[in-house]
Amino acid sequence: MQQGWESQAEGWARLARSPGQDPWHEQVNLPAMLGLLPPPGGPVLDLGCGEGRVSRVLAARGYQAVVGLDAAWPLVRLAASHELRQPFVAGNAGALPFGDQSFDLVLAYMSLHDIDCMPEAVSEAGRVLRPGGRLCLAIVHPISSAGLFTERAADAPFQITRSYLESRPSDWVLDRGGHQLVFHSEHRPIEAYSRAVEAAGLLIEAIREVRPPAPADPADPSARHQRIPASLHLRAVRPSR
Repeated sequence: MQQGWESQAEGWARLARSPGQDPWHEQVNLPAMLGLLPPPGGPVLDLGCGEGRVSRVLAARGYQAVVGLDAAWPLVRLAASHELRQPFVAGNAGALPFGDQSFDLVLAYMSLHDIDCMPEAVSEAGRVLRPGGRLCLAIVHPISSAGLFTERAADAPFQITRSYLESRPSDWVLDRGGHQLVFHSEHRPIEAYSRAVEAAGLLIEAIREVRPPAPADPADPSARHQRIPASLHLRAVRPSR
């Protein structure tokens, strides 16, 4: 997946920096995640930062010492080119180049399903968190990545044709507004993530199954997304003892 995202870096940056071209981020996932985050405090790690869009939002909202890390060097270069000049690091999420207990918050926003070494990444997030620190993550909901709607109608059936319980590649193509991208991801069941959080010694505080706002017209084709959660958001804490 790392190589896939390296090849898509320029296209992803163009999409991410084009207002209105990623409504799932702007209208659904980002507002939901901001509501789940603890208030600003100590240092923050943006894990799988991509081209840095969430790091910039955090800094604008008063989060201090925000550091972004991504395995894809082209994305890190693009993130570092932004005018805010925040620190961005190219590194392996499964072997973070930071000392123990370095951060009060680790945010993995829509990134863990794109990371090859997900359990190791969560373990490392636990290691670099201070006691009382939080891991907040957002992923494509495993139900969503396991299947698809068979048509665009509001009442379209949602079909899972392969095993929900088995991990597998889940690449997909976006073609919207002149932007063409291949998203390189992996489907994993919820248990894979919860086991990783448990193994890291973290305690789950909150889980949210996120869906978009309901359309005004129930017959609108987008109403089908009211029946299947689009994303899964989770907040976990490193115990003080």
